[in-house]
Amino acid sequence: MKIALVAGEASGDQLGAGLIAELRARFPDAEFAGIGGPAMRAAGLCAWHDSQELAVMGLAEVLAHLPRLLRLRWRLRRRVLAWKPDVFIGIDAPDFNLGVEKWLKQRGIRTVHYVSPSVWAWRESRAAKLGESADRVLCLFPMEPPIYAKHAVDARFVGHPLADAIPLEPDRRAARDALGLPEHGPVLALLPGSRLGEIAKMLSVFLGAADLIAQRIPSLSILLPAANAQCDAAIREQLQLQPKLAARVHVLDGDAQRAMIASDVVLLASGTAALEAMLCKRPMVVGHRISPTTYRIVTRLGLLKSRFVSLPNVLADAQLIPELLQQDCAPDKLAAACLRWFGQPDMVDALLPRFLDIHSRLRCDASARAADAVAELIVSTSIDPAPAGVTL
Repeated sequence: MKIALVAGEASGDQLGAGLIAELRARFPDAEFAGIGGPAMRAAGLCAWHDSQELAVMGLAEVLAHLPRLLRLRWRLRRRVLAWKPDVFIGIDAPDFNLGVEKWLKQRGIRTVHYVSPSVWAWRESRAAKLGESADRVLCLFPMEPPIYAKHAVDARFVGHPLADAIPLEPDRRAARDALGLPEHGPVLALLPGSRLGEIAKMLSVFLGAADLIAQRIPSLSILLPAANAQCDAAIREQLQLQPKLAARVHVLDGDAQRAMIASDVVLLASGTAALEAMLCKRPMVVGHRISPTTYRIVTRLGLLKSRFVSLPNVLADAQLIPELLQQDCAPDKLAAACLRWFGQPDMVDALLPRFLDIHSRLRCDASARAADAVAELIVSTSIDPAPAGVTL
């Protein structure tokens, strides 16, 4: 058994590691090769390249690296084809993986795409195109397979690994002890993003909101996780401009999940962090901005199909948490929304059962279900007769 996998960033590396472990349990003699990071290598991947080679974000950065990425893709797909795997699994990174999957599928290699793009939010037409690349799509959210079904694409809901990893009842006291925080003091977590571009765009707005909140809650502690050394430096550079506020800010080396669990309220940019805060059972406020030009294009062309942008609201199909976007993403409005959570414990108590219900629905042993879906595809392929005129 030969299984090729390609993951393009840290989150994909974690997904791939869990999937490899479960596939090895089903196929003990299987070989795994492709592109991954340290977690996938530790799980047994023979890494032809490191996943960091694909971790390029932003239009300018992608254009600068495009020749290298095209060469890498050209070499990779030919190496995969020569290796003749039983299945190729592209893990997220759709801009890179879908082209590889389509090319391999056209040459008789079974393909799986793990993590659906956000077809529920915008450009549903991508669902049909995904079927041209992948024989099977593994979805993290239950609303995704019905969208693919409309386009005759085989998609399976497997659950979300974060829902498996985070306890249904996180231990806030233990998180505060680990961070050296008092058990009962008010704590705000700020998560402006894990990339330098996001920090440049959102951190000053979030710090402005935090300053207004601290004026109303003098004993407030603020947690600000930094994803890496570069983000840490960018955060500290901005904090130097606000020394009074900086005195109450704890910049953490990673540890975003613990910061969420330890907090009373989380102020964050939209994205996976909102899902993680929901799984940590913390009330939150989502603040997000995109470029005015992009926003005008998205709204005027009706590209956004969902009523909401944050996953807690999308999964609930109701506005559980505030979403303050574009001009509404301003320090005074963000602060007012956060202060409502601090000041109304009954509102927080009413939110928690909704979060728990969503968590339970996503908690499906995702890696095992994903491995089952891949194994089923491999086995069915091995016993299906060849189509007429096709030589195996």
